Amino acid sequence: MTHLGTLGTGNHFIELCLDEADAVWVMLHSGSRGVGNRIGSYFIELAKNDMRTWHVSLPDQNLAYLAEGTSHFDDYVEAVDWAQRFARLNREQMMRATLAALEAELGDFTVDAHAVNCHHNYVAKETHFGEEVFVTRKGAVRAGLGDLGIIPGSMGTRSYIVRGKGNPDSFCSCSHGAGRAMSRTEAKRRFSLDDHAAATAGIECRKDADVIDETPMAYKDIDAVMAAQADLVDIVHTLRQVVCVKG
Repeated sequence: MTHLGTLGTGNHFIELCLDEADAVWVMLHSGSRGVGNRIGSYFIELAKNDMRTWHVSLPDQNLAYLAEGTSHFDDYVEAVDWAQRFARLNREQMMRATLAALEAELGDFTVDAHAVNCHHNYVAKETHFGEEVFVTRKGAVRAGLGDLGIIPGSMGTRSYIVRGKGNPDSFCSCSHGAGRAMSRTEAKRRFSLDDHAAATAGIECRKDADVIDETPMAYKDIDAVMAAQADLVDIVHTLRQVVCVKG
């Protein structure tokens, strides 16, 4: 209850962006908050226990799985679905709050009713190559034919609104974002506050030591990432940040 409508930390953000026509976009990234992690940890331990109970020999215990048709499997699918619905509601609550804050500051303005929403790090039951399967997209979003998606860069680079091409070889998926180029620890070791300030010049955002691990240089080149997945998505809008709020 206390997490609903909250942003969280790490790479979660709320941004004001401008597109190629200087239209304003509100973009935010957050998930199921702590509850999704707790659900995952709980069922991972159940899976490991199941492997021991069934005397299943694995080269690594982290390969433990829940067998389809068992109560643990069904409970996990139900819990994951709940977490994904919670995550979506969480984002909707924050979007409403952000628009209300803007209206309080700027007065009445017109809002385009069309919103782009996409999960990442999630499980979905889909049909691929003629079979019904469970697809886990980790650091990825759905990019089915015509699907609109969001691919964020970093605090100081571009982000993209894309339309999926439905490439079957990717299971109709594309990357969720630029992806980290280094660990948070390495980013804190390598970059200074001056480096971060220079990389985020012209953007209203935090420029303190606690966000060095989120500095743009800690992420891969978003342009290279987009070029590498040109067969997965078409770019619809290119966004640049003007305000970035980190948790």
